[in-house]
Amino acid sequence: MPHTHDMVVRNGTVVDGTGSSPFASDVAINDGKITAVGQVSGSGSEEIDAKGCIVTPGFVDIHTHYDGQAIWDQHLAPSAWHGVTSVVMGNCGVGFAPCRADDRTKLVELMEGVEDIPGAVMHEGLDWRWESFAEYLTALESHRRDIDVCALLPHAAVRVFVMGDRAIRHEAATADDIAQMRTITQQAIEAGAFGFSTSRTVSHKSLKGDYTPTLRAHEDELTGIAMGMADAGAGFLEIVSDWNAPDPETEFAMLRRIIERSGRTAVFSLTQRHDRTTFWQDLLRLAKEAVDDGLSIRPVVAPRPIGILLGLQGSQNPFSGTPTYKKIAGLAVAERAAAMRDPEVRRQILSEDPIAGSTFPLINRISYDQMYRFGNPPCYEPAAEDSITAMAAREGRSAAEVAYDIVIEDEGRNFIYAPLVNYASHDMSTPEAMLADRNAIMGLGDGGAHVGFIIDAGFPTWLMSYWGRERQRFELPEIIRRLTSDTAAAAGLGDRGKIAVGLKADLNIIDWDKVAFGRPYVAADLPAGGRRLLQGADGYRATIVSGQTIYRDGQATGALPGQLVRGQRAAA
Repeated sequence: MPHTHDMVVRNGTVVDGTGSSPFASDVAINDGKITAVGQVSGSGSEEIDAKGCIVTPGFVDIHTHYDGQAIWDQHLAPSAWHGVTSVVMGNCGVGFAPCRADDRTKLVELMEGVEDIPGAVMHEGLDWRWESFAEYLTALESHRRDIDVCALLPHAAVRVFVMGDRAIRHEAATADDIAQMRTITQQAIEAGAFGFSTSRTVSHKSLKGDYTPTLRAHEDELTGIAMGMADAGAGFLEIVSDWNAPDPETEFAMLRRIIERSGRTAVFSLTQRHDRTTFWQDLLRLAKEAVDDGLSIRPVVAPRPIGILLGLQGSQNPFSGTPTYKKIAGLAVAERAAAMRDPEVRRQILSEDPIAGSTFPLINRISYDQMYRFGNPPCYEPAAEDSITAMAAREGRSAAEVAYDIVIEDEGRNFIYAPLVNYASHDMSTPEAMLADRNAIMGLGDGGAHVGFIIDAGFPTWLMSYWGRERQRFELPEIIRRLTSDTAAAAGLGDRGKIAVGLKADLNIIDWDKVAFGRPYVAADLPAGGRRLLQGADGYRATIVSGQTIYRDGQATGALPGQLVRGQRAAA
C-alpha cells in the first residue's frame, strides 16, 4: 500500500512557534511543506516517533557570518548542531560582494580583522566566481548545504566597490558615490538580498589595524542606501554602533530619520558595555518609543555575556605576545602545555611583556579582574570572587601565575573565560532584562565568525537549557517563539518559523530534559588547515529541513536540502 506522506512525526508535544501552549500532535510533511497538524492518518515514507519530546519549528538565526563558509562547506556547523535551520549572514557591514578582483585582499583583510577568520582560509576557500552581489547569490545557489542561507548586502564591500581607496581612507561619499550605492542596493535587493548591513564601531578593524571603511559614513550616505531598499520595496537595515556620536540619543535619532524617510525596518546590536553600564537601557527605551510611533527598530540581544576564550587551543591566550611563547606556539597543544610546565620556560614567559608583541587588539583592554577559569563543564556565570585577580590574592601569588597554571591545565585543554559585555554586575541580570523586552530579538551568536576565541553560535541551546529549564525564567512557548517566528518575522521570512499547514517543513525534535551544550574544542577542519572553536549540543533527536532529516542525535545524515533563500522582492 503506498505511503500517504513523505514523513510523519508522531506522538510529540508540538510547541508551534507562536507562543501558544504546547499540545500533543502529529505532523505530516509532503514535498517539503507541512500538510497536516493533529492526528495524522495514513503512513509516511519516513516515520519518526517523537514520544517524550517537543516538536518545534526550525530555529532562525538572523545574526551570522557564514558568508565564506557557505561557499566552501556543506555543513554550517556549529549553528546547524544547535537546531538552526535558516541563517541570515552578511551582518556588521562585512562580506565578499560586490567585489572587483583588485579589491579581494582588502575584503579578506577586513573579514580577518573584524571576524577573526584566518586569511589563508578565505584565500583557499573562496572561489571568487562573482563581482556583483547578484553573481555572489548565484554562486551561493550553486552549492549544496544542510541548512538555508539568506544574505545581507554589506556596506564595507559596497563602499570599497564604489570608492576604492577613498573608502579605506574614510573620505566622505560624494553625491555621485551615494547615487551609485543606492543603485547597487536596489539591484541587490531585487536579486534577493534581505537587506543592508553597516558598522559604526571602532572595534571593527582590518588585519592591518585600519577601522572598517563604514565607520564614519555620514547620514546622507546611509540614507541614500536605505532609499535603495525603498526603491526596491523590501529589505531591512542591520547596524552595529558604539552609540558615541556624541551620545546614544543623537546616534539613534539619525537612525530614526533614516527609517522614517525610507519606510524600511531596522535592527541593531545591543550589549551592555562595561565602561558605560546603563546606556543599553536608554537604547531599549528609544527603540520602544520608535515602535510606539510606528517605526520598526528592534534591538538584537544576547542571552548571556559575550566573552572570549583564551587558551592554548584557541588563537589567543594571555601569553601569546611573549617572545618565549612564540617560540613554542607551533607545537601541538599537549606538547605546548608540557613545554610550559618546564620551570625555566615558565620563568621566562612570566618575566616577559605579553602586550608589546601581541597581535590581539583586545589584550590590553582585558584585566585579570575580568578573567575566570572556564572549566569543564563550562562556567558562563562566574562570581566576582572567582576572578583570576581574586584567586591570586587568596593564594598569595601574582594573577599572571594563576592564569599561567589555568591555561596548561588538562593537557592545555582548559580555557580562561573573559566576558566582554553584559556582565558588569557579575550576574545574568542584564541579559535577563534585555530578553524580557518583547521588542528585543534573540541573537548575536555570530556563527561562522571569531573562530579562534569566541564560540556563541550555540545561543539557542543556552536559551533553552539555562533560561528555560534551569532558571525557568521564561516559559517554553515564549522561548521557542523567540527562536522561530520572532526571528523569522524580523528577517521577512514569512514561510517558516511556525508549525502550521502550508509552511516550510523545518522542524526540531528535542528531548527537553537533555538539552545541553558540550565543552568547546578546536578542530582543524577549515580550508588551508585552518583551526576553529566548535561546541556541540545534546538533546536534539532530529533536525529537519524542507522535510529531510539533516541531523539525527547530533550526527549528520548526509542530506543536504539547504538552499539560498532570496528575499521578498526577488520572489515577487
